[in-house]
Amino acid sequence: QLQLVQSGGGLVQPGGSLRLSCAGSGFTLDNYAIAWFRQAPGKDREGVSCIRSDGSSIDYVHSGQGQFTISRDIAKNTVYLQMDRLKPEDTAVYYCAAWPNFCTPRLPNYNAWGQGTQVTVSS
Repeated sequence: QLQLVQSGGGLVQPGGSLRLSCAGSGFTLDNYAIAWFRQAPGKDREGVSCIRSDGSSIDYVHSGQGQFTISRDIAKNTVYLQMDRLKPEDTAVYYCAAWPNFCTPRLPNYNAWGQGTQVTVSS
């Protein structure tokens, strides 16, 4: 059974950093695309970044140079989202999602989701 378990997140001051983790089971990262999405209050869920099965990545949020960095550890079957220079508008629930195909920001394509983790950027 394919499962994603998220960790990380929390409260951080503007300009701070956080790292989210998404640990997978029931599949291997070299066969799946893993994406990070976020949903702010009152807004639609949007794609943040995605890492393909070959390890290459694509960003869907272009909020600044390298603000979001996606990476993975094959041995741990875990994908990370490093978030730097955070701003209040980055406040949202962040989700990871898996799909055995290419990266896409289209939510219905993904057949497994993490439980979501709250990120709050506030002073």
